[in-house]
Amino acid sequence: MEISETFAQYLEHLFGGMRCQARELIRATLDRGVCARKLLECVIWPAMEQVQHLYHNGRINRLMEHMATRINRMIADQLQAHLGRDPKNGLRLLVSCGDGEVEELGAQITADLFEAEGWSVWFIGSGVPNDEILEMLAQIKPDVLCIYGTQPSAVPNVRKLIELVREIGAHEQMQILVAGGVFNRADGLDEEIRADLYAPDARRALKIVQEHPVRIPRPDLPQPGRRRKRRRSTQQRVPARQRRTARRRHAVHMVR
Repeated sequence: MEISETFAQYLEHLFGGMRCQARELIRATLDRGVCARKLLECVIWPAMEQVQHLYHNGRINRLMEHMATRINRMIADQLQAHLGRDPKNGLRLLVSCGDGEVEELGAQITADLFEAEGWSVWFIGSGVPNDEILEMLAQIKPDVLCIYGTQPSAVPNVRKLIELVREIGAHEQMQILVAGGVFNRADGLDEEIRADLYAPDARRALKIVQEHPVRIPRPDLPQPGRRRKRRRSTQQRVPARQRRTARRRHAVHMVR
């Protein structure tokens, strides 16, 4: 059976709420020699995106969306145990995500694929306050902080987290990667919040991190609609008393 046929059949099981049939289909596909990574990338991940697409376009209801998402996550949990493991490469990744089942699933698959590549991964999920994330960063000193799939309403909080990380200055070499969710729908949002890297999905997240191993800081540009205040040079700063005296002398000179 081609992977496309497996995907089509898997979607039928998802939308029908058939947990057992979905599980058996994936197990049979594994038995035919299809690796777990390919199933995550070519079946589970696109199924997750398809469920969200249909739900946001009103073609399935919330009940069906919930049911399909939970079956998909169950299968992802099981596939994680079948992933091959490369030797440890010494690199570290911390993964957080926005609120929601889909965001958690996307972040989980991202964590699983990086771990299979030899990364040491910490997956903290959603709802963690920024100050606790900063504490975790100080403890494990990751090479990459991945923020997956936030909602539009949470973008200011993500922006604030990135600002705090850079203000502290203790993680100058750490890359901040944003992926999925609103970052896929809002072009240029990653640059606006000054993330270092952007990826639409887990597979390309791995590739992008491999292609950009060294952080290149973004320029400190003013936000849209705001002007950067120019600071006067030391030579231009004149005490108020001297300015008033100079104006009086000028006025006397003009009268003469």
